[in-house]
Amino acid sequence: HVQLVESGGGSVQAGGSLRLSCAASGYTYSSYCMGWFRQAPGKEREGVAAIYTGGGSTYYADSVKGRFTISYDNAKNTLYLQMNSLKPEDTAMYYCAARELYVVGDWSQHRWYKYWGQGTQVTVS
Repeated sequence: HVQLVESGGGSVQAGGSLRLSCAASGYTYSSYCMGWFRQAPGKEREGVAAIYTGGGSTYYADSVKGRFTISYDNAKNTLYLQMNSLKPEDTAMYYCAARELYVVGDWSQHRWYKYWGQGTQVTVS
């Protein structure tokens, strides 16, 4: 049973940076697809970025390309999201998620992910 614990959220001024972390445990398989999602009040949960932990392929939402970087440290079983040039519209609760590789749905759709963290708030003013 995969467990995910996020950290690193906070408040920052526009143009600033934050790095989110997601510590994973309880893996059954050697590789997963892991993603970051965010949800602002009154809006749907949206995919921000995803990575295949075995091969390193990455995917980004258009709204964050060039500003956010997703990465995974295999030695630490930790997922990261480096967020630069933050904008007020990036304000949301950010969630870490994971799914097994045999699940082939769109990386950006939250319904395809089985495991979720509790979320960490990011506020940009």
